[in-house]
Amino acid sequence: MSEWLMEAKGITKVYGTVVKTRALKGIDLGFRSGEFASIIGYSGSGKTTLLNILGALDKPTEGSLWFQGEEVSRMGEKRLAAFRNRNIGFVFQFHHLLPEFTALENVLIPTWIQAGNGTRRKADRAKELLELVGLKEQINNKSTDLSGGQQQRVAIARALINEPALILADEPTGNLDSETTEQVYSLMRDINDRLGTAFLVVTHNDHIAAKSDRIITMKDGLVIQDETTSGRPSEEVWQTVAPGYCRHCYKDSDEVNNQLL
Repeated sequence: MSEWLMEAKGITKVYGTVVKTRALKGIDLGFRSGEFASIIGYSGSGKTTLLNILGALDKPTEGSLWFQGEEVSRMGEKRLAAFRNRNIGFVFQFHHLLPEFTALENVLIPTWIQAGNGTRRKADRAKELLELVGLKEQINNKSTDLSGGQQQRVAIARALINEPALILADEPTGNLDSETTEQVYSLMRDINDRLGTAFLVVTHNDHIAAKSDRIITMKDGLVIQDETTSGRPSEEVWQTVAPGYCRHCYKDSDEVNNQLL
C-alpha cells in the first residue's frame, strides 16, 4: 500500500498544438490522508491547472496520477466520473449552487448522480452536514435567500456528502470579506480535524495559507517550495513563507502590472 493518498508523478501539461504553452513542467507531489495543505503562487503559475488534474477534471500531457495506489490518469471517462463522485469533493470560488433548489437539495445533488442513491440515509446525512457547517436553521432556504458566506458553507457540505477522502478547494474564500473568510477557513479546519478529510486549498490569501499544515509554492509551472508548517505559530510561518512568496510575485514593477493578484 502506498504511503500517499494521492500522488502526482512527473505531471506536465501543454496547451495548444501550433503554439504550445507549458502550464506544468514536471510536478512530483504526494498528499497524505488527513493533511491540510495550501498551494500559493501568483496568477499564471499553474495552481488551478494542477488542481484540475489532481481532481481528474483534466488529464496530464505527460506523467501519471495515482490515488490509493491506483492509476487514475489511465481511466476512461465513465470510470473517471465515478471516481470523482466517490473520492473527491470540490469547492470553488463561485459556489455553483442551483438557485431554484433549497440548501438541502443542493447538498444532495452529488448523491443523485449515483443511480438509486437518493435514500433517506443520504438526506439525513445532508441535514447533519448542514448542521455541521452552521446552517441548521437554513436547511429549507433557497440558495438565493442565503448570504455569500452561507452559500459557500452549503458548497462545503455538498462537497462532503459522498464522504470523500479529499477536498480540493480553488480560492474558496476569494469572493468573501475578511471576517467570513476566517469563518470559512475555520470551518474547513474543523472538518479536517473532526472527520479526517484531507484538504488541498489554492489561495491568494497568505495569512490563510500560513495556517495550513503544509504550504506548496508554485511559479511558472513548477513547485519552487514545499514546506511543512504544522505545529508552528501561523504568524511565524507567515513571516517566513509569505514574504518570500510576495518577492516571487513582485520581483519588479512590470510583473506587478502583468500578474495582478
